Amino acid sequence: MQVAQINGLAVLELEPMGPPLGSDRDASDILSEAFSSDATVIVLPAERLDPDFLRLRSGLAGAFIQKLQNYHCRLVILGDVSAAVAASTALRDFVYETNKVGRHIFAPDRAAMLAALS
Repeated sequence: MQVAQINGLAVLELEPMGPPLGSDRDASDILSEAFSSDATVIVLPAERLDPDFLRLRSGLAGAFIQKLQNYHCRLVILGDVSAAVAASTALRDFVYETNKVGRHIFAPDRAAMLAALS
């Protein structure tokens, strides 16, 4: 994990390699790391997502994002989730609405993330 300043925001970037993340407990652990480094944005590489995270019926995405929302942290899912989005109308709508509101972001690449955080 590293903290970077991006457009005036303290951003905690998680490593692409590591165990899958997505549970409520994972959100709490990541929030602890964010608080200890004064980060207000957490970047979670898509390849680190628990396989059930993008299956909205599992409830993982909602609980994870809600936990971060409760503590005023923004979440960026960084990476290609297009295959999962193409396979699920509900996920497509969720990603669209999430990006539209802009508090949390699904960004396919770093350039899209930087643009969204500006």
